Amino acid sequence: MERRNQRTSRRDGGPSALRARQDPGLPHSRNLGVLPDRPWAWALLAAAFVVSCVGDASGQEMEPRAYSAVPIDTNFLIANYSRMTGSVSLDPSLPITGVKASINTGILAYDRTFDLFGTTASAALAVPYYNGEVSGEVFTEGKEVTRSGLGDFRLRFTDNFIGNPALSAKAFAERKPTTTAGASLTVVAPTGDYDPNNLVNIGSNRWAFRPDIGVSQPLGDWFADAAVGAWLFTDNGNFYQGHVRGQAPIVVAQTHGGYNFRPGLWLAADVIYYSGGETTLNGVADHDAQTVWRYGFTLSVPLTQGLSAKFAWATWLEAHNNGTYDTIGVTLQYRWFDP
Repeated sequence: MERRNQRTSRRDGGPSALRARQDPGLPHSRNLGVLPDRPWAWALLAAAFVVSCVGDASGQEMEPRAYSAVPIDTNFLIANYSRMTGSVSLDPSLPITGVKASINTGILAYDRTFDLFGTTASAALAVPYYNGEVSGEVFTEGKEVTRSGLGDFRLRFTDNFIGNPALSAKAFAERKPTTTAGASLTVVAPTGDYDPNNLVNIGSNRWAFRPDIGVSQPLGDWFADAAVGAWLFTDNGNFYQGHVRGQAPIVVAQTHGGYNFRPGLWLAADVIYYSGGETTLNGVADHDAQTVWRYGFTLSVPLTQGLSAKFAWATWLEAHNNGTYDTIGVTLQYRWFDP
């Protein structure tokens, strides 16, 4: 399967808003305080920033069965590890080649379902930890930048308002599976490690919101679901020594199809599309909007009563300005019901 990595040409010759500029009021590479006599070092840090955005709320999560029916008073404790590896495209005029990045992410989360006016709703809190590294060859000399720390906390509220009435675990087991649909709101709070004196940070120093609607359809032993939403961002008003960085919304659409081998054991194929996200620096647009198609697979395996594991793999099919990376992940989930 052919994959295409496209890049938009720039009249200023640069691949991102972090590219050195001569525009008044914008931070030139020699004014950023990052090794001013070594512009290649600044450019490598810029590449690291591009990669660090993957850890930000950028609408790249594949979530099969996010709107499937569940009983109320159910608790989920979740531990996830994922690893992203990929390449970074820079201005070909720079003396930097082979720029590669890897980001390791660990997440602890808690999710609980409850009765909301007769429908089943849930609230979840996730706390991530990131460790990222970017490396490349500058002329013939290898360079490397690393960052690690707590990421921005995430809150998610979901309500399945169609096909998922508030039922106890016992009553839920007796129901006939049917179409479910709902809506959710994810909020990313600026709680992660952030230092405005660093060009590359773990935290984003801004709020992000993702409203989303979705549907899940059982088809015998098969299932299909889909969702569409958008990431909305506030500005980072203290981006690198006091500059203002903004980002346009990112539209996200995803679909999944899978097969239930037995309760708890299922396999899903996943496809996600996202578009938008043009950035600005001090109000000047960078013309770096993204258009990315990604696909992957998710396997859920029951381990013991209430404990299951999920294994996920994803890669890119077509990418414009971002998304040329592969991910693998494993999730342990423990479920229990209120007495």
